[in-house]
Amino acid sequence: MELPRRDYHVERPLLNQEQLEELGHRGSVPPTHQWRSWFQCSQARARAVLFQYLPILAWLPRYRVRDWLLGDLLSGLSVAIMQLPQGLAYALLAGLPPVFGLYSSFYPVFIYFLFGTSRHISVGTFAVMSVMVGSVTESLAPDEAFFQDSNTTVNEAARDAARVQLASTLSVLVGLFQVGLGLVHFGFVVTYLSEPLVRGYTTAASVQVFISQLKYVFGLQLSSRSGPLSLIYTVLEVCWKLPQSVVGTVITAVVAAVVLVALKLLNDKLRRYLPLPLPGELLTLIGATGISYGVDLKQRFGVDVVGVIPTGLVPPVAPSLELFAKLVGNAFAIAVVGFAIAISLGKIFALRHGYRVDSSQELVALGLSNLIGGIFQCFPISCSMSRTLVQETTGGNTQVAGAVSSLFILIIIVKLGELFQDLPKAVLAAVIIVNLKGMMMQFKDLCSLWKANRVDLLIWLVTFVATILLNLDIGLAVAVVFSLLLVVVRTQLPHYSVLGQVPDTDVYRDVAEYSEAREVPGVKIFRSSVTMYFANAELYSDTLKQRCGVDVDHLISRKKKLLRKRELKLKRLQKKQPQKQAASSKGTSFSVNVNAGLGDTEINNVEDPKVMESTEDELDSTEASNQEDAKAPDVSILKALGLPQPDFHSLILDLSALSFVDTVCLKSLKNIFHDFREIEVEVYMAACHAPVITQLEVGNFFDASVTKQHLFATVHDAVVFAIQHPRSRSVDPALVTKL
Repeated sequence: MELPRRDYHVERPLLNQEQLEELGHRGSVPPTHQWRSWFQCSQARARAVLFQYLPILAWLPRYRVRDWLLGDLLSGLSVAIMQLPQGLAYALLAGLPPVFGLYSSFYPVFIYFLFGTSRHISVGTFAVMSVMVGSVTESLAPDEAFFQDSNTTVNEAARDAARVQLASTLSVLVGLFQVGLGLVHFGFVVTYLSEPLVRGYTTAASVQVFISQLKYVFGLQLSSRSGPLSLIYTVLEVCWKLPQSVVGTVITAVVAAVVLVALKLLNDKLRRYLPLPLPGELLTLIGATGISYGVDLKQRFGVDVVGVIPTGLVPPVAPSLELFAKLVGNAFAIAVVGFAIAISLGKIFALRHGYRVDSSQELVALGLSNLIGGIFQCFPISCSMSRTLVQETTGGNTQVAGAVSSLFILIIIVKLGELFQDLPKAVLAAVIIVNLKGMMMQFKDLCSLWKANRVDLLIWLVTFVATILLNLDIGLAVAVVFSLLLVVVRTQLPHYSVLGQVPDTDVYRDVAEYSEAREVPGVKIFRSSVTMYFANAELYSDTLKQRCGVDVDHLISRKKKLLRKRELKLKRLQKKQPQKQAASSKGTSFSVNVNAGLGDTEINNVEDPKVMESTEDELDSTEASNQEDAKAPDVSILKALGLPQPDFHSLILDLSALSFVDTVCLKSLKNIFHDFREIEVEVYMAACHAPVITQLEVGNFFDASVTKQHLFATVHDAVVFAIQHPRSRSVDPALVTKL
């Protein structure tokens, strides 16, 4: 759409920083002492703190029963139907007995109902979190450590008890990290996890999940591995042991996967006609359990089943403090990843439904869910994308839906859990693998990122490869460090440009990009696309000198050499003069005064005309040029020395991209002023933001040689001033009028 031409005219005085501060009455910003409010005590303050850390007190009294209750009940029931099979399956993924997945689907969900600020996310077991927990439990409590004395049979009871203690202690430590970070309002830590990094990480985690379930699909006994390249070794071992696969287990897994996929496709086809989606996972689990019990798959075909599922809740158990030192690194990684997944989903649905999610309170809510859940034998949790979508699409409006789903899981734990004792583990593996579809679809990011942003594609690939090769904890650390280093590298490779004026405007753009932009005669305008700091200050200075078309350093060097030669010549003449005077006349005296900077020479008290004549012959050329300099101080020293002059008299630095300055930046700017003044080019700055000006003042940048009169409000102000006040040459008045 073509914009209509609209001219506007503004008349104002030309403003440098000194004049702008006087006109706008600039003053110091009063400091804000927010910490003082932390120690204030009042009824309103106590009420605000209570509502902040216990949000249910704020929204539950305003709950619209008639409008929301039915939707929340249906939504909670639908989520619970999904939560049951996923809880059993993801516990297996974490290397724990399936019943602990049910515990992790009850306690944390109810705690989040009390403390969470998102209305729609469904917290509980999640594949990525479970595989991270599984990597910890299998590395610190491997099967090999529980072989019985007589043979190579694993003592499963002792192994499971050790792993449960590891997982619950890990959950407590994850909760402590999250609560601590939330209380100090450290929710912004997830900003260092960019979307490409998170998607690459979860895609790699889904591959790890898939590989970890192959032993249940084929009925194999694999060695427990952890650390770098453990995934590669696991794939090789699976391939090596494929001939030992249990046929009944493979058939069970394949049939269960086909049924699940068929039910999901049927759901997609009948979505508009069904009030609730078909519970594919639950129907598959019930059918598989019935068939396994009726046919006796375990005894007749060697299909491994879940086994004994105890009924009732377990008593709270204190975490093992001795394990904290071993788990602290993994706990921090799990805490950050879990929060990143939860807050990203929470913000998506909050934006969709028009409410706000408090990042710090979400950290506290997840932390308390993990902390209290760990005391009750749960493993770390986050939120699930698939269950969150179901919770929203089935009419969920608040976390009452989460409370309903947790109560439904409680009924199963207390009364119905033992009914799933004959459930084949291969079916749970099939449930996990089929539910990986969403994360596996993230491989499509490769095509979209290749077209949109290849730097983000590089982050995605490095994260994926590092996580696959180095395992989940080290891979995450490598990904974060790489993405931060990439930011630093990108600031060291900015776009530098020489600006020109767009005709009949006060707009200045890159002359290489805008063909109609023209450089102002006698003025160079230079701009960087990023802030200048210690990592790129030298590059800024070098590029500036290169883009100006003048070898500044070489010109300064030649100037100093010529001035040094003139100074030495004058000193030799000064030594020779007394000798010549003594030889010609005893009564004649003279003096030679030398100014080393300009080479001025002056002869006084000459009485003998013959001596005068001889000295004038020797000093003729030097004195003539120096007298000319004395009479016309504006004449270029470069020209007097026979050196080439720059084709511009003023340099303007557009500093609008500066967001902060450090000591290296201050020194670089000072050096730029000094170097260009040496070649008779005046330097001006323009378009600095107020915080940058404050930092310049604090850093004692302004002095007698560089004042605020060298800093202008806009580039155009600086250009007009430079044209009106050239350093050493005349300017066409018509050009000033045109500008």
